[in-house]
Amino acid sequence: MLAACGKPEGGGPSPGSAASSASSVAAGKGAAQAAAPAATLLLAPEDLLTLSPSRLASGPVITGSIQPEKRADLRAELGAVVLQVLKENGQTVQRGDLLVRLDDTAIRDSLTSAQESQRASSQAFEQAERQVERLRTLQAQGMTSMQALEDAQVRRNNAQSDLVAARSRVATAQQQLRRTEVRAPFDGVLSERRVSAGDTVQVGRELVKVIDPRSMRFEGLVSADRLAELKPGLPVSFRINGFTQAEFTGEVRRVDATANPITRQVEVLVDFKPASSAPQVAGLFAEGRIDTGTQTTLRVPESAVVRAGEATQVWKFQGSQIQRVAVKLGERDNRRGEFPVLGGLASGDRVLRTPVGTLVDGQAARLAEAAAKPAAPSGGGASPATAVAAER
Repeated sequence: MLAACGKPEGGGPSPGSAASSASSVAAGKGAAQAAAPAATLLLAPEDLLTLSPSRLASGPVITGSIQPEKRADLRAELGAVVLQVLKENGQTVQRGDLLVRLDDTAIRDSLTSAQESQRASSQAFEQAERQVERLRTLQAQGMTSMQALEDAQVRRNNAQSDLVAARSRVATAQQQLRRTEVRAPFDGVLSERRVSAGDTVQVGRELVKVIDPRSMRFEGLVSADRLAELKPGLPVSFRINGFTQAEFTGEVRRVDATANPITRQVEVLVDFKPASSAPQVAGLFAEGRIDTGTQTTLRVPESAVVRAGEATQVWKFQGSQIQRVAVKLGERDNRRGEFPVLGGLASGDRVLRTPVGTLVDGQAARLAEAAAKPAAPSGGGASPATAVAAER
C-alpha cells in the first residue's frame, strides 16, 4: 500500500521499489544456494588407498654406496711413456691379462748391459777359482808360498762379490722390464681407465682400476648416537637408486671401531643376502634401515594427511560418503614418506590419497567402477590431478 501511494503519475514503478525488488531476488537466490546440498563426488579407484598391515622396521638409518670388496688400483711403478692400452671400461678381464704396456726401450738396454756384466764377472770368478786350486796344489808340494795362495783367495773372493752384484743388477732390470706390462691381478671388470696411448706417466700415477663385481657390498654410515644398537648379524633392508626392485636385504658384517671426528658417523659393512641379489654396478647410492626391532602396523602416505594446527586428519571413504577422521600418527619414515598409524583407522579402511581443500565432511560420494570416459566439455575439462569429479 505504501508503494502504491508513492507511485508517480506516469504509472511506472518508482526507483525505490525497483531496488527493493532486486534485493529481494538476490537474497532469495543466496538462500537457495546455501540450502542446496554439496555435489556428489565421483571417485576413481586410483584415488583411494586401502589400508593393510605391513611390517615396519625400527632402527637407525644407514646411508652409503655399493662398493666391491675386491678391487685394485693399478699404478705405474716406473716413469715411462704409455705405448698401448688394451682394455676399455666395462670389459671383463682374466687374471694375468695384459692391460697396459709401457715403453721398455731403456730398460731393455739396461738389462742387456747387466747381463753382459754378469757374464764377465762369472768368467773372472771361474778363472780366480781355478787359480786358487792350482796354488793350493803347488803349496802342498812346497813349490809356492802361503802368501801367494792367500792373495789368490782374496782375488777369488772379490770376483765372487762382483758376480753377486752383477746378478742383482740383472734381477733388477728384469723386474723393471716386467713392470712395463700392467696385468690384471684377478678375474673381474675394468672399471676406470685413466691413461691413453702416448701419455707420459710418473711413478705412482694411477693407470686403471679393476673390480670384482661378484664381491659387492653395502658400505654405509650410521650416526654415532645409535652405536649402542649396532652389532654384527643384524638384518638390514635398503633401497638402491636405479633399481625398481622393492627392497634389498642384507646382514651387518662389521661395525667400525672409529667414528668420523667431523661427521660423527660410524662405518658399517653390510653383506647382501642372498649374495646373488647384489647389483653388478659399483658406486650406486643406497639408503635403508638396520632392523633392531620390527612391528606390524598400518601406514598412510604423507599426501593423504591433512593437518589442522596440531591435529592430523585423513578423509575416509565409507559407504556412500566421505568422512573426516582424526588419526594419531607415529614418526615419519624418511625413506618411504609414510606415517605409521597409531590410532583412528583400521585394516581395510579406504582413504583418499590426495584430498583437496573443497571437501565437506559427510559429502556424498560414489566409486566409478571402470566407467566409460565422459566427453570433455567445451572450454576445457576438470584436471585429472586428483581424479575427483563432481556431479549434480
